[in-house]
Amino acid sequence: MRKIFISGLIAGGILFVLSYGGLFLAVRFFPALFTEYNNPLFNSDGKRDILFYLHAFIISFALSWFWDRFKVLFKGASIIRGLEFGFVYSIIALLPVMWISFSALDITVVMVLSWFVYGLVQAIIAGVVFAKINP
Repeated sequence: MRKIFISGLIAGGILFVLSYGGLFLAVRFFPALFTEYNNPLFNSDGKRDILFYLHAFIISFALSWFWDRFKVLFKGASIIRGLEFGFVYSIIALLPVMWISFSALDITVVMVLSWFVYGLVQAIIAGVVFAKINP
């Protein structure tokens, strides 16, 4: 359990920094995508903003448990294991969530694809971290 917690905490910290920095870069280089967020669906009064910032840690702890449970299935170097882990997670978890999100909410395909790619990249980075820390 300790390895799951430690690797989840480390991956969470890395994902938090990369996600927060990536958000600034994405707004700078893809401003048209972020104008889509000027939608009442995404307006918040600010009371739950902390939940957004904690996301990197929540996903990292969940992925850390998943990694610990199924790491024996991923073979090869750390980067290969991380890539495979990210793709497996994306197919079994992200794809269905993105499908239901697109079908139920008034959002664009581009927005859903950006969320999918974002989740895939997060899972790959976390997988590489887990492969190094908790082989």
